[in-house]
Amino acid sequence: MRSALSAFNEVWQRQFRADCLSQIQALPEQSRFLIGCSGGMDSMLLLHLMSFLCPEKIRVIYIDHQLQTCSHAWGEFVRAQCAALNLPFIIQKVQVAQGNLENQARSARYQAFAQHLQADEILVLAHHQQDQAETLMLRLLSGAGVHGLSAMKKFDVREDFTLWRPLLDLSREQICQWAAKLHVQNIQDLTNFDTDYDRAWSREILWPLLSKRFPKMQQALSRTSYLMQDADEILYEVLQQDLAACGSSQALSLAALQQLSQARQRQLLSHWMKGEGQYRPSFEMVQRLVSEVINSREDSQAALHWNGFYYLRFQQQLHRIAKADYLPVKSIQEVEVVTCVAGQCLKLPAGHFVIQPSELGLSPELLGQQLQIRPRLGGEKIHLYGRVGSWPLKKAIQQAQIFPWQRHTIQILSRDNVMLGVFTPQGFWLAQSEFCTQAGWQPTLSLNAKSAISDLQS
Repeated sequence: MRSALSAFNEVWQRQFRADCLSQIQALPEQSRFLIGCSGGMDSMLLLHLMSFLCPEKIRVIYIDHQLQTCSHAWGEFVRAQCAALNLPFIIQKVQVAQGNLENQARSARYQAFAQHLQADEILVLAHHQQDQAETLMLRLLSGAGVHGLSAMKKFDVREDFTLWRPLLDLSREQICQWAAKLHVQNIQDLTNFDTDYDRAWSREILWPLLSKRFPKMQQALSRTSYLMQDADEILYEVLQQDLAACGSSQALSLAALQQLSQARQRQLLSHWMKGEGQYRPSFEMVQRLVSEVINSREDSQAALHWNGFYYLRFQQQLHRIAKADYLPVKSIQEVEVVTCVAGQCLKLPAGHFVIQPSELGLSPELLGQQLQIRPRLGGEKIHLYGRVGSWPLKKAIQQAQIFPWQRHTIQILSRDNVMLGVFTPQGFWLAQSEFCTQAGWQPTLSLNAKSAISDLQS
């Protein structure tokens, strides 16, 4: 192998080695690399090149999708190659879910990568220039926007890991030549030629046809992806400004949103709906949000469900609510008996409340005694401490602008049918009663819960 490397050295230094080394040196000194290797030519060449660059900093992982009878043998082939190079190696089997096989296999593969990546490791994959061009073309045919057409980045910093594609600017022809010069062995996955799959159809049928007419198509599409990455970065900066002006990741002001142009409204809504997810909603889903929720009657209580979240309008704001928060697992029906002591934490649907001393609160005599926490049934009245007279609890909730989807969490604290106060997502409301006293105690909503509610209402 070293003699092969010597013969290869001139092109290696000129075209690749210096570029890779400069990129590695720009990373934190403690960075290490996990190489995803399928056993194909591209990933086997990457494996060998990385072993020349920094053998002491790399590990290798083979993902066995278990979709073909020979997949285990391919893993053993990669294991043998890694053993010859003295590189640590992992085989990880995955279960591919039902649905679009290409998408589900990709999803399972990246979940496995994330599972094995260590804190200081960067995932390294062997995508090359033709992969980039194919990705852009397939996304164009699926109706992608700027973000989708930016395709793959050489350095892709994601929420849970960073991905590096050192071969992204190399053509397939260059990779074949380099692999031949280095005598790199590889396996051949015949599904790469199965035109039932979109990418294989694109590569085997569409690509030769277009390349015959446009010989420099691959380079042109790759260049377009870089232009789209620039455009996507600029668009992201504008979106961050618009998001700051219109609200937060949980809620948007409809008045501020409607001050933007139609194009910026659509882009902001798409970006906002994506949240921390990997993919934006379709154009049609954004249009549904506008027509079914934003433009619906104020009293319609319309809600749109997409990707685990509900989108609805309330108090001239558009809210994004996790499914678990919008649809409670079960309603609160039972009366709970509690015995409160100082420092105790009550974990309730409205939040976590800590029993703490208070200048004005409930009598210390109630500590250690049995109290009842019961659900709000409707029709209750409350005499809030410091206010004159009783008024409907429903009205107090409305005036406090507690969101309708949070109201099922409200519970009443009482003793012998005497209301002591109310647990709400905004905190504990002390009720006027014979048990109110100076130097007493109150259940205080924990800071974490307060912070979450503050974010929701900002």
